Amino acid sequence: MNQYGLSVVDDFLGQEKGMQILNEVLNMYSAGVFRDGQLVNNFKSDQDLKTIRGDKITWVKGEEPDCSNVGFLINQIDAVICRANAMRNNGKLGNYVIKERTKAMVACYPGSGSQYVMHVDNPNKDGRVITAIYYLNLNWDYRNSGGVLRIFPEQTKSVADIEPKFDRLIFFWSDKRNPHEVQPAYRTRYAITVWYFDANEREAALNRCKNTQNSNSKSTMANTNTLSAISSASSSNDITKEASSHSSCSSSTNSNESHLSTNEISSSQSSSATYACSSSDSAGNSPANVRPVQVVLPNCYK
Repeated sequence: MNQYGLSVVDDFLGQEKGMQILNEVLNMYSAGVFRDGQLVNNFKSDQDLKTIRGDKITWVKGEEPDCSNVGFLINQIDAVICRANAMRNNGKLGNYVIKERTKAMVACYPGSGSQYVMHVDNPNKDGRVITAIYYLNLNWDYRNSGGVLRIFPEQTKSVADIEPKFDRLIFFWSDKRNPHEVQPAYRTRYAITVWYFDANEREAALNRCKNTQNSNSKSTMANTNTLSAISSASSSNDITKEASSHSSCSSSTNSNESHLSTNEISSSQSSSATYACSSSDSAGNSPANVRPVQVVLPNCYK
């Protein structure tokens, strides 16, 4: 991570445990719980969405029925992060205080050239500092199946092509240091992703959220008072309706384009605070649902 901005660990849990996790993911997919990954800009058509991001996703805590092995995986990744973050002389990782993470995003690229164009997970300082991805694809051959994760590390002039091989775990910085893309996949491709927060950046993001919400609340109140004055001063309801329409349009067109998913707690600059604080986030990643890191060290890390 210090030298290249990313780290790859092969044979992370072993064949048997990896297969148990894969079977749970396959069962979830068969049950129909996966949904299309989303973009921040809701004005994009379905076709635009498929062109930019072709995966299907679901979010899990690892505590749900029939998800015990996914939960085990999450705990193992937590253990690595906690141990590395607490080590002395741990380089750039020592600049962060990691106490929380997201739920796990289970993703499926259904083949047929599905992809995710180049993007940054955390371009707006929402708190996420490390992206961890675990792959579940048996006998993967990129020459026939594609689906390579290509990372463009800021600190080098080279690209890193990561095959999504079975039982492979990868870590990389979540911010602008690592733009990345999932190249077209021609075979069903599964991955599980968890994002880890830096406590200080996360707190700052939440404070921005509160300030934005307060400002929006004051603005809404001012607009309401203005509309009330217009309504009482005029005998025509059309004036009030027109004013309301203009107010609604101005707020709805303020969102900047982004290739990142709201389900990843990412957003455009004008709306990042909204997604960070919204209690109705479809990903379940509101502050109330951000998961504490489980400091459960497995035998292999004791």
